[in-house]
Amino acid sequence: MSFDWKTLVKSIAPTIGTALGGPLGGIAGMALSKSLGLPENSSADEKTLEAALQGANPEQLLALKTADQAFALQMQKLGFENLQALEAIQAGDRSNARDREVKLQDWTPKALGISITIGFFALLVFLMRREPPTGSRDILNIMLGSLGSAWIGVVSYYFGSSAGSARKTELMSPGK
Repeated sequence: MSFDWKTLVKSIAPTIGTALGGPLGGIAGMALSKSLGLPENSSADEKTLEAALQGANPEQLLALKTADQAFALQMQKLGFENLQALEAIQAGDRSNARDREVKLQDWTPKALGISITIGFFALLVFLMRREPPTGSRDILNIMLGSLGSAWIGVVSYYFGSSAGSARKTELMSPGK
């Protein structure tokens, strides 16, 4: 099974992940490279980014999430209002998923949410209580970062992200 680094970036840093494939790809690539601690003057090609993401630790994944928020604010300041349209599309997508779940009484989202939550916290407890085997440390860190990102999605799905959106709107308001 091959490692799809672009999917990982889109799940952790959706704004950067979306911009990578478009005309803002160069700026998004620089933000991605910087968040992963790659040298600023290095040419971060796809293989370099893939290798950096495969070996990323939780701190680097958190830095990527933070870089995504900063990138979104930077694009707003530069006048790229279509990022708001992207956010509206994503909010509509979550709303449609919730409506579908209510109408169909589908158990799948709940089962996935429970599985992701249990997996995330079980891995956290495991890593706090035991020293992981040397050969498995990197993959466990990647798994922890992926489960952490997925868990954020579960929480956003079930509890909404209106508080975060309100804070972001406040920060982007003129004079703040």
